[in-house]
Amino acid sequence: MAAYDSNHVKNIALLGHAGSGKTTLAECMLFEAGVTKRRGSIAQKNTVSDYHELETERASSVFTSLLHTPWRDYKINILDTPGYDDFSGEVISALRVADTGIMVLNAMMGVEVGTDVIWEYTDTFKTPTLFVVNQLDRDGANFDKTLQDAKSHFGANVVAVQYPVQTGPGFNQIIDVLNMIMYQYGPEGGKPQKLPIPDNEKDKAIQLHKELVETIASNDEGLMEKYFEQGELTEDEMKAGLHTSMIKHDIFPLFCASAEKNMGSGRIMGFIDNVCPAANEMPPQKTRAGGSLPCDPKGPACIFIFKTIIEPHIGELSLFKVFSGTIKAGSELVNENTGVTEKLNQLLLLEGHNRIPIQELVAGDIGATIKLRSTHVNNTLHEKGANIELEPIIFPKANVTVAISTVNKGEEEKLSQALHTLQEEDATVQFEVSTELKQTLLHCLGELHLHVIQWKIAHIHKLDVKFDKPRIPYRETIRKMAESNYRHKKQSGGAGQFGEVYMRIEPWYEGIPDPPGLNVRGRDEINLDWGGKLVFLNCIVGGAIDARFLPSILKGVMEKMHNGPLTGCYVRDVRVSVYDGKMHPVDSNDISFKIAGLQAFRQAFTQADPQLLEPVYKVDVYCPDDMVGAVMGDLQTRMAMVEGMEAEGHFQKITAKVPLALMHQYSSSLRGLTQGRARFNMQFNNYAPVAMETQKKLMEAYSKHEVEVE
Repeated sequence: MAAYDSNHVKNIALLGHAGSGKTTLAECMLFEAGVTKRRGSIAQKNTVSDYHELETERASSVFTSLLHTPWRDYKINILDTPGYDDFSGEVISALRVADTGIMVLNAMMGVEVGTDVIWEYTDTFKTPTLFVVNQLDRDGANFDKTLQDAKSHFGANVVAVQYPVQTGPGFNQIIDVLNMIMYQYGPEGGKPQKLPIPDNEKDKAIQLHKELVETIASNDEGLMEKYFEQGELTEDEMKAGLHTSMIKHDIFPLFCASAEKNMGSGRIMGFIDNVCPAANEMPPQKTRAGGSLPCDPKGPACIFIFKTIIEPHIGELSLFKVFSGTIKAGSELVNENTGVTEKLNQLLLLEGHNRIPIQELVAGDIGATIKLRSTHVNNTLHEKGANIELEPIIFPKANVTVAISTVNKGEEEKLSQALHTLQEEDATVQFEVSTELKQTLLHCLGELHLHVIQWKIAHIHKLDVKFDKPRIPYRETIRKMAESNYRHKKQSGGAGQFGEVYMRIEPWYEGIPDPPGLNVRGRDEINLDWGGKLVFLNCIVGGAIDARFLPSILKGVMEKMHNGPLTGCYVRDVRVSVYDGKMHPVDSNDISFKIAGLQAFRQAFTQADPQLLEPVYKVDVYCPDDMVGAVMGDLQTRMAMVEGMEAEGHFQKITAKVPLALMHQYSSSLRGLTQGRARFNMQFNNYAPVAMETQKKLMEAYSKHEVEVE
């Protein structure tokens, strides 16, 4: 491919709900540019971007694919993204490096839930965005409704640049109100005839042209003055106004297409190279230190890793954007995050699964390299001495948690390696080995995401795994004061063991006064790793127990708090006062007082009206108006405490507090309940008492388990 300077590189991300036709549109772009000789088809499983085995199997995009194509004097990098919210991490990473987003709308469905979700991301990044109403050749296509939906959801500055003369199977004519001509396509699409606007369409075309001019003028004072003076703007003035307003994220032009019939893609590509911004026209990148980095090919060399692909027999492929300077094959750059110097032995352009070696990439361009030793997604690499770290991608938090384990014993290490690889490729995949729950927990964005993870583990890592319901991290505490004493005495010939501890325990709360009747001589306040607090008071008088044994008593208490008396869960928010005891001049030692402290605590705990607590999560559900009743009803079956409901954009936001134990598989339930039109997020809120019936069942189950273990 010919070399391109920063002025002639355009980076676009194809966005939209699943099924809107992004991949098919990408095929049209490659075909129209002459990169491919025939357009691939999802049905025939031969598209350039959906090349992964899993994508051809599912017939939909799962991963963001990087493509590139020459167009006139420009190079257009195309990031084809998946449409389901479960894969939003792929969308966000693409938007981090794209300079224009192309939001594809299904003309039969209008604005779908995935579109709203993705729009939030474009708004966060302030990505210049244009809309494409696709599938206008289908039965049920409704351009006017889709346009009004877009205006209603995203504002009046969504403005039509084109409209179809008719929709449905007869669709083959598009009227362009920017240059005021009609494009007429043949049965195979491709390059259209340019014709005058028919007389019966002139009034509508003039009206939409006027709306377009007024929208452009209203966002530019200079053009507004010209419009008032002349009553019109030239085509070049309109393009210049659109260019400026798109960079400011103020105007969102809307186009027409049938990607399936290859109608409209050439005009969209022409608009990309004529109007959409190049990387060096966008605002400078922000650095973590509060500075800025202009996109300048003569500036310090700096790249940002936005995606990692791990391929069999090749290894780790790091996708990056050059944000400053010029990168050459063999360049050595310092990873600002790790301090490691990395050598970029190869520079590659990607065309789906094809890897094309190149020698140089300039500021604004996107490429890839392989086998970087210590570099990951979100890392900034720069020339020596530059000390630049760009703002990282903020990925969405997981909504689904499952316990994962191998079907076959002895493969735990292989599973750990597989999970590390998955996490390297997809930052929205997280896992942890929970010592508390004695499970490996996998966190992801939804049920579809989970299915993809399972497929990868089975087909790439050759492991059989099973997913289970994760155990609930309950907590134990007490509701009243209790006292106990325990004597540990053991004789086994020679020196024995002896320790006796008198203990008072009570519920701890902020501001609790010192215990009445006891003389506090020492205090340890321990903020527990699992939440809450332990306050340990030394109230010994008269030297009944040497101070040197107090740490051992505390150690025994802590050991039991790690394995609570009720259900084996962590104990929290307890104050322990050791106020008396006995020791032996020969037989007393640390182990004796540790055991005595543990047993005294266990006995007192069971007498102090013990209470089991469960984690409660704050859940925000976003759903259309007509789904509120169904969503509320489902939440009530989960013992939710609904705290409120408010409009947020075009959705109703329902806020509730729900016990974590009743949120298992909520993602799939909500999807089924609302036909995929609702979404949710959740975060830990507090611990609250469980129902006594539930506590009794959990205690019985734990007792039975303990007996079986013994």
